[in-house]
Amino acid sequence: MSAPGGPLPDWTVICRVDDIPLLGARRVQRAHGAPVALFRTGDDRIFALLDRCPHKGGPLSQGIVAGDGVACPLHNWTIGLDDGCARGADSGCTPSFAVQVRDGQVALDAVQLLNHAVEPLPA
Repeated sequence: MSAPGGPLPDWTVICRVDDIPLLGARRVQRAHGAPVALFRTGDDRIFALLDRCPHKGGPLSQGIVAGDGVACPLHNWTIGLDDGCARGADSGCTPSFAVQVRDGQVALDAVQLLNHAVEPLPA
């Protein structure tokens, strides 16, 4: 991590916290692989997950954020924002991404953004 106020080496600034709706999400397109979804909780914590539910591939960014989880819009599976794993009786995980917030800016790990979870999407 760099000195306070300096650039964020190895981090890609995506947006400001206020650019993510409270209790909502923002999609981040990538050069390869599925988009990443940035989520903002009611207490302004920011999380990043692959924008794909582990159940049927639904777009988590279109789900409803409640507490530290998001409900998939297709079948209402609750996915933990901290680890990307299904809650309750459901099972499966979607990849999570390292996120950093500094001075109101949201950044993702640059290496993960390029290389993490870039396998082709199912047909």
